[in-house]
Amino acid sequence: MLEGKAVIVETDMVEAMQRDAVGLAAKALDFFDVTEATQMARFIKMEFDKIHGAGWQCVVGTDFGSFVTHCYGCFIHFCIGSLAIVLFRGSPAQEVDGDDHFPALKSIA
Repeated sequence: MLEGKAVIVETDMVEAMQRDAVGLAAKALDFFDVTEATQMARFIKMEFDKIHGAGWQCVVGTDFGSFVTHCYGCFIHFCIGSLAIVLFRGSPAQEVDGDDHFPALKSIA
């Protein structure tokens, strides 16, 4: 059973939601080949939407970076072997004063 092999890297979810996330990832690995990351992410996202309400996002892969804004209590990043999974429910962006959101990009242009 893969659930015992999941390593939680970072989370602010309650334990029951963590178990749901890891359990769905294990099911996804049963249904899909490890190379089918997009199908796995879709499966986990859609099932989590059914269980915990709409608005979840999922990223699955072996080499990616991310920086996301999420609702409190709605984020988990865990690994099963070399496969990393990030599951979160997004939150609205906060307004930033001024229009200079990415000053470093000005030097590129």
